Amino acid sequence: MCPFIHELLDWPDFRWDSERLAAPLAAVRHRQGRLLGRMEALGFALREEAVLRTLTEDVLKSSEIEGEALDREQVRSSIARRLGMDVGALLPADRDVEGVVEMMLDATQQFGAALTEDRLFGWHAALFPTGRSGMRRIGVGAWRTDATGPMQVVSGPVGRERVHFEAPAAARLSAEAAAFLHWFNDGPPLDPVLKAAVAHLWFVTLHPFDDGNGRMARAIADMQLARAEGSPQRFYSMSAQIRQERNAYYAILEKTQRGDMDVTGWVLWFLECLGRAFDGAERILSTVLGKARVWDALAGHPLNERQHKVINRLLDGFEGKLTTSKWAALAKTSPDTALRDISDLVVRGILVKDAAGGRSTSYSLVEFADG
Repeated sequence: MCPFIHELLDWPDFRWDSERLAAPLAAVRHRQGRLLGRMEALGFALREEAVLRTLTEDVLKSSEIEGEALDREQVRSSIARRLGMDVGALLPADRDVEGVVEMMLDATQQFGAALTEDRLFGWHAALFPTGRSGMRRIGVGAWRTDATGPMQVVSGPVGRERVHFEAPAAARLSAEAAAFLHWFNDGPPLDPVLKAAVAHLWFVTLHPFDDGNGRMARAIADMQLARAEGSPQRFYSMSAQIRQERNAYYAILEKTQRGDMDVTGWVLWFLECLGRAFDGAERILSTVLGKARVWDALAGHPLNERQHKVINRLLDGFEGKLTTSKWAALAKTSPDTALRDISDLVVRGILVKDAAGGRSTSYSLVEFADG
């Protein structure tokens, strides 16, 4: 069995083929600049909406990669509250939601501050406010101790487990983390996007905590990408793209961690994934502009608070079909009031009754053309 890269004599002297990386790195940097330029050209309100959508996706998808599902509205409300955004009524958020949001915003909004041991401990404590990962008690805000055995990533049934990865022994972590943090904050000059790729790999290979290492590695990469752009505003989500490619993500990590110190393959995959994340930003931009177009078209239509709230939910990506009962639940009103609200919008040509039959009549927002 091949050793893991952290067991090699030349660890952590990562190397890569600069010639192979030159063209894809230049292409990503060009697209990154063009995307930021397009977003900066938007008005403040549209740019704020794009940032909120992006950050919400980033938090949700980074947690989903680890098999944890968070409530979208709680995440959105937590981000909006912390950034002082006026998005209407805000839902209270659970502690686990607040913790993930706090870590991610600290990484991206305070990207210029040094990454320190204490800061990492604070992120970890925010991720696990109860001191537990699920039902399991874990060490929080401190390096893992390996008291119950080595840190391993394992799959398969008991007795036929497959070890995908084994992290460095806990006794090495203090020195290993110090070397990583020195490189991240004060290391030799390196293209910042390339540095994001290497930082992600390096941290997740150390696996220095009992849990949460993947989410923290992605936050560190996001922090470095924010440094690359010199801006806390996020218009694309690397985590959302990794979530779509989760199997490939784990496969390239395992291959790299079983290889030598040449990490060209990992960096190429990271750059390609980042490029596809930019495609996701284009979709967010299209959605934001479409939402603005609808509200412009509705500017001359007086709407009550309930109608405004539900239309906003439809524009934010409402799942399933809109029925009277769902309207009543969203607007916190009676079915009779919901039906009156809907009927009023149908008469005014804002909602249309769906053609499909069934037990419950459903409705859709009409399409509003440009201009």
